[in-house]
Amino acid sequence: MKRDYPERPIIGVGAVIIRGDRVLLVRRATEPLKGEWSVPGGVLELGEKLREGVRREVLEETGLQVEPGDVLDVFDSIFRDGQGRTQYHYVLVDYLCHSVSDEAKAGSDVSEVRWVRQGELAAMGLRESIEQVVRKGFLRASQNTC
Repeated sequence: MKRDYPERPIIGVGAVIIRGDRVLLVRRATEPLKGEWSVPGGVLELGEKLREGVRREVLEETGLQVEPGDVLDVFDSIFRDGQGRTQYHYVLVDYLCHSVSDEAKAGSDVSEVRWVRQGELAAMGLRESIEQVVRKGFLRASQNTC
């Protein structure tokens, strides 16, 4: 599937993995977010259910096994080129996830993984949409433990 200059939006999934007071972030190794911090995730494969895609992408990118819970957000991620043409267009479904394995390590499509405390988010230079969904994840996780 052609990801740049697609004929239609591409469906992607993301995982907001909260462990205590920290969230797992990954540094993207490929475009469109190369070098930026984000949540683990990627493109849904044909015939794959959303939650299956979350599990697969997290395992590929971090080595963690997760159990997806609630949907935190659904949003468009659109990148335009210098001429204003749509270079990338993803419709992303982000889930709050619980990790069922312990050690995270950088895998495919990421160069680094890091557990980050909520108070450190601003220093990570996250895109606004990513920071918002992570903050929703912290809020939802705190509500689920009360």
